[in-house]
Amino acid sequence: MKDVIDAHNISKTYNRDTIPVAAVQHVHLHLVRGEFTALVGPSGSGKTTLLNLIGGLDRPDEGSILIHGTDITKLSANQLIDFRLRNIGFVFQSFNLVPVLTARENVELIMQLQGMKGSEIEARVQALFRQIGMEDKMNTRPSQLSGGQQQRVAVARALASKPQVILADEPTANLDSKSAGNLLDIMLKLNQEEQMTFIFSTHDQRVIERARRVITLVDGAIVSDTARVATEST
Repeated sequence: MKDVIDAHNISKTYNRDTIPVAAVQHVHLHLVRGEFTALVGPSGSGKTTLLNLIGGLDRPDEGSILIHGTDITKLSANQLIDFRLRNIGFVFQSFNLVPVLTARENVELIMQLQGMKGSEIEARVQALFRQIGMEDKMNTRPSQLSGGQQQRVAVARALASKPQVILADEPTANLDSKSAGNLLDIMLKLNQEEQMTFIFSTHDQRVIERARRVITLVDGAIVSDTARVATEST
């Protein structure tokens, strides 16, 4: 299968109190369509930095990152914004929903930015809320939703642009066991039925147990990369 992500020799160093810290060191990573991959490792190992580099939220100091054949390290800031909008879905630990918008409006916003037509947006919104099992909560604001419900809306928003790649940074960290299991069921179903590629940064054993590939980072470097059989339920 063709690579969806091809990262070659990427490194990123930050300065903390004037001391350089190598967050990611000479990482090579290839993922094909339909992978369900967990990036794991201790705090400070570089998981979130690597995810942010792949998603174009940060730029590497060296190396290249190709997504669907486009080297995102060579895009201008505006080109990168447009590329992310159309190709990558993000799910964050803190949900990052717009509090003054309803659940529906949070999901619609991505499609409006893409320039979709009203009828297409309506059909897509209805389908997404059916997928996450929240048709009855579409007009509810985030503050009136549980953490699990907010994260499901965040997943719907990530899917709104029909991306091939979903990047999820500790998406279950703030959820109870039942909510986390429901969320992972939704993601795994989308992965299996629509061949969406999921990459998680996680400490959560519930995510790791379901992953089909587990990549371990220590001190910014990949120390193991293991394909495995995922567990279907928690």
